[in-house]
Amino acid sequence: MHRRRCLTWLGLAPLSPLLTLALPQAWAADAPALLLANVYRPGMPLADYWVSEKYDGVRGYWDGHTLRTRGGETVAAPAWFTAGWPATPMDGELWAGRGRFGHAQSTTRLQQPDDAAWRQMRFMVFDLPAHGGVFDERLGALKTLVASIQQNWVQAVPQQRVASDAALQALLQRTVRAGGEGLMLHKGSSLYRSGRSDDLIKLKTHEDTEALVVGHLPGKGKHAGRLGALLVEMPTGQRFKLGAGLTDADRADPPPVGSWVTYRFRGTHEGGLPRFASFVRVRLDMPATTAPPSIGQ
Repeated sequence: MHRRRCLTWLGLAPLSPLLTLALPQAWAADAPALLLANVYRPGMPLADYWVSEKYDGVRGYWDGHTLRTRGGETVAAPAWFTAGWPATPMDGELWAGRGRFGHAQSTTRLQQPDDAAWRQMRFMVFDLPAHGGVFDERLGALKTLVASIQQNWVQAVPQQRVASDAALQALLQRTVRAGGEGLMLHKGSSLYRSGRSDDLIKLKTHEDTEALVVGHLPGKGKHAGRLGALLVEMPTGQRFKLGAGLTDADRADPPPVGSWVTYRFRGTHEGGLPRFASFVRVRLDMPATTAPPSIGQ
């Protein structure tokens, strides 16, 4: 989807490339209350956790009737894709395979579903939000439920135990070499509760997160007359310039004010701002807001 076209979906009017004021818009009122992840820290009690691959797709929430994004937007999947799904809520990832985030994002954003594109999608189920038990119990119920659906595009995320940090890091390296994004750790004794906590942990070879675009800063020198950097806002309210990683195409047609972008970084400064931040991509599955919520899987 062309970035200027996504302005309509975001509910924004076309903007000047150098406009520096974010337009107000609320996070969807009916956004699902999802379990979110903290970042792995060496020394965590690994015996408490199940470990799975982190799928680089679009977070999908089946509420028992409708498939939605984490922002509450309805996903216009073909009728056959969700036909026969149970009334039980399922939390998972709409995934097109390793290295195919772009396909997953563009497919799930279409208002008129592309049948051929959806044939390449899978719903990787990793939790049952409405189940009252701990994850050890939910995992067994999840496997039974997914098996009862009998559709090869609906799969239970494989889970395993890892004995040590060394074994965990070795698994991470194998996963990344094979094209995976990273690992997720899910505490077996935890209930499903919304918000970010150590009940769910993510581990990657690099750090990345999302920020809200609140302004376009003009370029200088070779970038004169086009975008120099994005002004972005973190969930803490702190703002910084994000210019590294932008291509010539990004600068000519920048992510609109009010959209979310993913950036990579290497640790943080003492004040909390990211070090060596670099633009990665636009997140079209996250609706515009001026009050950044907790974000990420």
